[in-house]
Amino acid sequence: MTCALPSFRTPPTVPPPVPGGGDDDARCLGVDIGGTTIKYAVVDPVRGTTVGPVRRVPTPAPATPAAVVAALRGVLVGLEDAPELGRPLTGVGVGVPAIIDHGIARSAAHLDDSWIGADARELLATGLGRQVAVLNDADAAGLAEVRFGAARDARGTVLVITLGTGIGSALFLDGELIPNSEFGHVWLDGRDVDGWAGASARTVEALDWPTYTDRLQRYLSHLERLISPDLIVLGGGISERHQEFLPHLRLRARVAPAQLRNAAGIVGAGRQAHLGAERAGRLAGIR
Repeated sequence: MTCALPSFRTPPTVPPPVPGGGDDDARCLGVDIGGTTIKYAVVDPVRGTTVGPVRRVPTPAPATPAAVVAALRGVLVGLEDAPELGRPLTGVGVGVPAIIDHGIARSAAHLDDSWIGADARELLATGLGRQVAVLNDADAAGLAEVRFGAARDARGTVLVITLGTGIGSALFLDGELIPNSEFGHVWLDGRDVDGWAGASARTVEALDWPTYTDRLQRYLSHLERLISPDLIVLGGGISERHQEFLPHLRLRARVAPAQLRNAAGIVGAGRQAHLGAERAGRLAGIR
């Protein structure tokens, strides 16, 4: 299996690096596993950018742990000849559409149910033969936006919503992540909003922008009643077309498009891998 697949749009320029970020030469692999595609790129975890293009491969169907590990092995093999790599990877970060509790998958949205109860961190580390950081995919996107993007330096309650095959959420208070929020699965009008207000609903149901925007308005207004966020950041693939819907939303909270667009989850996963490698290095030094 090779991974020399067409790349898609890379994220826009992000702010300058934050001082004290760590090793300026670090390179990590960031992976964002979605219900339809696995997106990945080499990440500069200090500057919060992708190095080279964002690539993708299809998410296996069914997306069992073994099938996903095999796909990621192919990704690593394909990167061996990637011109942007330049130096060995210091870590691999993987965002998965699941609740991750100390490495254990407690849910499996858009993945095979065999993930539930599996030690995702150990499974991926063993399967790939590398140190792996695993976290919820929306949490990964949120961490990137808070560190480098639209929510940088934001105080108060920040809610990051990713709109893709389904809906993911990441919740922050004064810059600190409250992990594994599941606001993409709240019930509204007798339905799970995941398939009703996710970006895929617009395509599957052939919704025009005003109809889809009305759904998004109802969903986000419901969230405002629940948690009263100060800032809502909207990400996922649909954020590339935020001008179609964002100006028409009427919310008390400030609303902004994800600055890293659809690469936020990749950057956040790569950043988490970098922090894990730094911690492991410090512990090794102590020993």
